[in-house]
Formats: sequence, C-alpha cells, structure tokens
Amino acid sequence: MLFSSVTFLYYFLPAVLALYFLTPTPQGSPRLRNIVLLAASIVFYAWGEPVYLFLMLAEVALLWAFGLLIDKFRGTRKSKLFLIFSILAPLIALGFFKYADFFLGNINSVFGSSIPLLKLALPIGISFYTFQLLSYSIDLYRGEVAVQRNPLDFACYVMLFPQLMAGPIVRYADIAAQLTVREHSVPRFAQGARRFVIGLAKKVLIANILAELCQIMRASREGSVLSAWLYILAFGLQIYFDFSGYSDMALGLGRIFGFDFPENFNYPYIADSITDFWRRWHISLSQWFRDYLYIPLGGSRVKTARFVLNILIVWFATGFWHGADWNFIAWGLYFGLILLLEKLVFGKALAKLPKVLKHIYVLLIVAVGWVFFDSSGFAAAGATLGRLVGIGAESAAGVESLYYLRSYAVPLLIGFIGATPLPKRVFLRLSRSRSAAIWEPIGVAVLLLIVTAFLVDGSFNPFIYFRF
Repeated sequence: MLFSSVTFLYYFLPAVLALYFLTPTPQGSPRLRNIVLLAASIVFYAWGEPVYLFLMLAEVALLWAFGLLIDKFRGTRKSKLFLIFSILAPLIALGFFKYADFFLGNINSVFGSSIPLLKLALPIGISFYTFQLLSYSIDLYRGEVAVQRNPLDFACYVMLFPQLMAGPIVRYADIAAQLTVREHSVPRFAQGARRFVIGLAKKVLIANILAELCQIMRASREGSVLSAWLYILAFGLQIYFDFSGYSDMALGLGRIFGFDFPENFNYPYIADSITDFWRRWHISLSQWFRDYLYIPLGGSRVKTARFVLNILIVWFATGFWHGADWNFIAWGLYFGLILLLEKLVFGKALAKLPKVLKHIYVLLIVAVGWVFFDSSGFAAAGATLGRLVGIGAESAAGVESLYYLRSYAVPLLIGFIGATPLPKRVFLRLSRSRSAAIWEPIGVAVLLLIVTAFLVDGSFNPFIYFRF
C-alpha cells in the first residue's frame, strides 16, 4: 500500500487516525495507542506482503528475546554471544531473500554451472527494518539504550508503518522515550499534516511526472546527446523527489502520531562537495554506516592505507545494500573513490573554488553516479556515459528529444527550483504574515485536492526505493 494511493489516503489513514485518537491514554500513557499503531502496521504490511509478514514478526520476536538475553548476561561472554546471534539472524534473512540469486548467478557464470535461481520476491522494507533491528541490539550491548521488555512496544518500534517501507532508518534510541511518553496537540497535528501533504505533492506532482520522462528517454532509440541528458536529469530529480517526498510523508505521519523521526534529506543538490552531498542525502543511512561500520573499523584515525580500505568497505556495503547487482556495487565504490580523492588529493583545492564551480562539480559527479545506479548493466552504463559527452551519439539533439524537452520543460524547471531551499524560504516568510492562519490550511487542502485528482486520474505512480 503506497502512501500516494487513494486507498491509503481516504480509507486506511482516516480509519487509523480515528481509532488512534479515540483510544484512551490512562495516566498519560500511550501504550494502548501503541497497540493500535502496531495493529495498523500489521494490516498495512499484510496488505501487500501477507506471507512475509510472518518473517518480520519472527525477526521481531527473535531480536526482542536476544535483547533480553544481552541485557541479562551483560558483562559476560554470553552477552557478546547473543549479540552475535542478534546480528547474524537478520543479516542471514536479508542475505537469503535479497542476495541469494546474486551469488547463485555469479557462481553459475564463473563455474559454468546451472544451479537454479530461487527467484524469491524481496520482502518490502527488509533492508530498512533489518538495520533498525541491528541498531537496537548493538546499542543495547554498548549500553547506549535500555532493554525494551515490552514485546508490543518493541514490535511497534520496528513495524511502525509511517517509516516501515522506506525509512528513514529510525534507531531505537531516537524514539525509545516516545514509546512511553509523547506529545499530541493540534499544532503538532497541523505541522505533521502539512509536512505529509508537501511530501505527497513532491511525490505525485513532481517525481511521478519526471518518472514518465525518464521512462520515455530510457526507452528512446534516438541516441542523441540531449536524450541522454534528459534521461539522467529526469532520473536524478525523480529519485530525489520520490525518496525525499516519501521521507517527508513519513516524518509528517510520525509527528501526527507524536513521534519525531530524524530528518533524511537536506537539499543535497546544493552541496559543494561529494562529502557534503552524502551528509545531505539519505542522512539516516549515511549515519548508520558511519556509526556501525566505519567507526568500528577505525574510521579516519588510522594509517592512510587502512583509512582507504575502511572507506572502500563502507561504500562497497552501501552499494550492495541498495541492490544485489554489480552496478550498485560499482556505484558505491565510485562514490567511495571520489570521497577518497576529495580527502587525500584535491579536497583543499576544491574548497578554494568559486561556489558555482563547486556545485557544477557535484552535479556532474552525481549525474555519472546515477547512470551506474539506474543502468541494466555495465555496457548500458558505458553507452549512456559516452552519449553524455557525445561519444557514440547520433546527433546533438533529435526531433524526439527536442519535443520532450519542450513538453517537460515546466516540470523540470519546477524540479530544479524545488531541489533548492528557495521554496521553503518563501513559505517561511509568508507564514509570518498575519493572514497565514487562513491561507496556510486552505493551501494545504487545495494541494491535497490537486494530488487526489492526479491519483484518481490513474497517474503513473512508481516508487523507486520499494525495491530496496
């Protein structure tokens, strides 16, 4: 069930909101409301993945039990043993469902064997909730969080439907206190609703329209330079508005229900270096790898050779996390290499460049990365990269690409502007006016109606990160 669907917006969500706010909070405790959220999350997940619901429930129960044992035997070898079990269990599940065919396929290619592929459907959200489970166990072992003894509260944390499918990756430490005490108020509800609708609009009115252009250009036989650039620009904006829009919706829903989830995007396309870009893009994932892989490996406080290895390991893992294919690994290692070059070779020179040149550098590097990310193989990626600079291109521009450039000029322009802080600054300035209390809710309602019209019309409605 997508957030950007009529079923979710006008059936599921209103029913959950009614049940949630009608549920009493004895002595201010939200425990009963947690049960409502858990039940809603089970229904939400089972709507699209009824079989894999049992996998998730089994993982939740197992990691909750391991958590109790880690805490019970704290300070002993048994505690560390149960930590290892709690790390291996979700990783084995993730590896089996997401990576089994990747390894089998490569074994077949290398050894000429014909081992049949499993062709298992990927459980939705497994990459995200696996990392949430791991963060709980590791933080518990480190003594950074207290053990959760209530299995329903623990399940609510892992399965909370606003962030279940595609993040942000919410660590237990982020919301542990909010599982027992959280604030509900009209202003918080209004803020959450506004954030949700803005994210919904980014997804439906920008990402979906640009996805159409991306699909057209990807399938185009024109082979011009312009068609290649239209494709990569459309994809780069689509994935940003798709994913950041979903994150906005998740954060908005969280606020409505009294939770404060971590921000996941901070205008990455205005970054002035690739290091800065990855501080702004998918922040919760970058921080997860930093805290649970990079720093334990030694981080940057090691000799240069080990530092290089640490970066490459982290970015190999980052690429592989995104998908079980070599193009994702190449994408991850590509950014790892760029980050190493910034750190060890030209970072100081880059910092001295004018801002406009630094931004152009970032956009070009990221554009090349998106080619690897969205390619069907290295040959296809190489052909696209060649056409971007005129190698192997039939022409600079063709009739088809010029037509689609004119047709999608407005959505592209909106995407470029929307990827900067300018709209937010304008909104904040307007919100300080005396009439804001009137026009703001009206504007949100009108935006929701426009989005609904697009959805009812059967608009193209993919979501990239559901495949991860």
